[in-house]
Amino acid sequence: MNHPTPAIVSQHAVRRLPRWALFLLCAAYVLPGFWGRGPWKSQDIEALGYMLMLAQPTPGDIVSWLKPTLLGQVDDNLALLTHWLGALAIKLAPTGWEAAFARAPFVTMLALTLVATWYSVYALARHPAAQPVAFAFGGEAKPADYARALADGGLLALLACLGLAHRSHETTPFLMQLSFGAGLFFGLTHLGRKRWHGRLAIAASMLGLTLSGAPSMALMLGVGGAVISTAMPADPTHRRLSMLDLGLLALIGLLCITTAGALDLWRWRIAPHALLNVHDMAQLMAWFTWPAWPLAIWSLWRWRGQLSQIWLHPHLALPLWFVIVTFGTSWFTGISDRVLLVALPAIATLAAFALPTLKRSLSALIDWFTLLFFSICALTIWVVWVAMQTGFPAQPAANVKRLAPEFVPEFSATAFTLALLATLAWAGLVKWRTGAHRSAIWKSLVLPASGAVLCWLLLTTLWLPLLDYARSYAPFMKKVVDVTGPSPCYQYAGITKPQGAGLIYHAKVTLKPLEKPLPDCAWLIVDQQNLPLLSQRIESLGWTEQTRITRPTDRFENFVIFGPVPAPPTVPTSR
Repeated sequence: MNHPTPAIVSQHAVRRLPRWALFLLCAAYVLPGFWGRGPWKSQDIEALGYMLMLAQPTPGDIVSWLKPTLLGQVDDNLALLTHWLGALAIKLAPTGWEAAFARAPFVTMLALTLVATWYSVYALARHPAAQPVAFAFGGEAKPADYARALADGGLLALLACLGLAHRSHETTPFLMQLSFGAGLFFGLTHLGRKRWHGRLAIAASMLGLTLSGAPSMALMLGVGGAVISTAMPADPTHRRLSMLDLGLLALIGLLCITTAGALDLWRWRIAPHALLNVHDMAQLMAWFTWPAWPLAIWSLWRWRGQLSQIWLHPHLALPLWFVIVTFGTSWFTGISDRVLLVALPAIATLAAFALPTLKRSLSALIDWFTLLFFSICALTIWVVWVAMQTGFPAQPAANVKRLAPEFVPEFSATAFTLALLATLAWAGLVKWRTGAHRSAIWKSLVLPASGAVLCWLLLTTLWLPLLDYARSYAPFMKKVVDVTGPSPCYQYAGITKPQGAGLIYHAKVTLKPLEKPLPDCAWLIVDQQNLPLLSQRIESLGWTEQTRITRPTDRFENFVIFGPVPAPPTVPTSR
C-alpha cells in the first residue's frame, strides 16, 4: 500500500541556498572554540593527558599504545583511536603548541560530521517515498533540487542544536563517536544509491566507533540499519541489497566484535537508577536537541501515514533507529549528554523533513521566537563584555568579579573585529529574513542556525579569555609553580586524572606516585578532599604540609602542597 506524502513543494520553493553563505556559516561554527584557548576541565584536559603520555613518554617508562595510561590508570572510555590521533599530531607539534596540534584531527572530525549529515539527508530525500506530491499540470519540485534544499535544511538544523556547540569543540572520544556515527548514517543512506561509497563508509565508521569506545553502539546501529536497508523495496534509484552486501556487513560486524574482544574494549555501564529519572532525561533531551526536536516530532506527525510500514520508508526509519538507539544508550548508562551527540544528525534529518509540511503561521512563529531569543543572547554577551572592559554597567562587572575574582580582562582587536562583523552579518540576515523575498523551504532554519553560530562565535571571541580562565587549569597550576618554583618532578596522591593532566601540561613536570621525598622530586601534591585518608601515610614518609591552594574559580577544588620535613639545625659542639 502506498501512503500519500504530506510534502507539497513547488519548484520555486527549492532554490539553492548560496554555497558561499553555507560554507562561511560552517567555517564560523567549526573553527572558533578550537583555537586560542587552553584545554578545559575535565574531559578535554584528561584526553590531552593520555595523548601526552603516548607522544612524550617519561624516559624509562614502557608506553603501551593499546593500553594508554594517565596517573597509572587506563582510560575508562577505552577510546584508543582518540588518543592515537592526538598523540601522532602532538609528535609533529613545536614546543608549546601541543594542545593546538592535538585538536587538528578533531577539527576535521567536526567538519566531516557536517558533510556526512548533508549528504545523508540528500540521499534520503532522493528516495521515492520521500518525494513531494506530483502536481496535475507539473511544476512540482524536481527530485535533485528538492533533495538539495532538504539537505541544506538538515545541515542548518544540526548547526542550530544547542547541545552541539560545546561538546563538539572538545578533544574527547565523544566527538569521534559523533563523527563516526554520522559517517555510519551516511554509509547506510548510500547503500542503495552508491554501493561502494556506502560499504567503505560503513566499514570505516563501525571500526572507528569500536576504537572510539562504543563497540556496542557500532553493532546496534550498523546491524539495525542494515536490516532496514534490506527491507527497502527496489526502485530505479535505489537497488535492493545483494547477498554480497549482507556478507560484507556481516564481516564488518565480526571484525568489530573481534577487535573489541582482542583489545578488551567491551564495557557495559548500566545505571538502573537512571531509568526512573524520567524528568532529567526529558529535560536533557529538551535543551540539548533544541530547536530540532520540535520539528522532528512535527515531521513524524505529518508523515504518520508512512509509519505503519516504516521499513519501506528509509527517510523515517533510519533516522528514527539512530535516535532510539542513542537515546536508549544515554538513558541506560546514566543520562549522558555526550552520548546524545550521536543522535543529533538523525534528529536534524527528521527536522529537515518537517520543512515541506510547515504552515506559514508556524514558520513565522519560529522566525520571531528565534529572532528574539538569539538577539537577546547576543546583546547579553556584548553587555557583559563591555562591563568587563569598562566597569559599566556595574552589576555585570560585579558578577564577573565575584565569579572570577583574579581575572584581568584583556582587549583583543582581532576578537572584537570578528565579533563586530558577525553581529553586523546577523543584523543583515534579520533584515533579509523579515523583508519580502521568494519562499524557500529551508528559510525557517536560517535564523536558528545563524543565531546559534553567532552566539557561539561571540562567546569564543569576546568571552574567550574569561571562559579560558574559568575552565582552564592554567591559573591553578601557576599558583602551584609559584609555591614550588621550577621543578622537574612532583609526587602525587589522591588527585584526579584531569588534575594530573593539568600538572603535566601546564606545570611541565613529571608525576610520580607517593613515596619518600627524593632530591629531584621534593614536592607532594594532594587533593584536599582525599587528605584525611592519606594523612597518616604522608606523615610516616617524612612529608610536612607547606601550604594550601584553591582553584580561583572553584572554591571546592584545593591542593595541599607538602615538602620534606626540614632537618633540625646543627648545634655546634663545644670543645
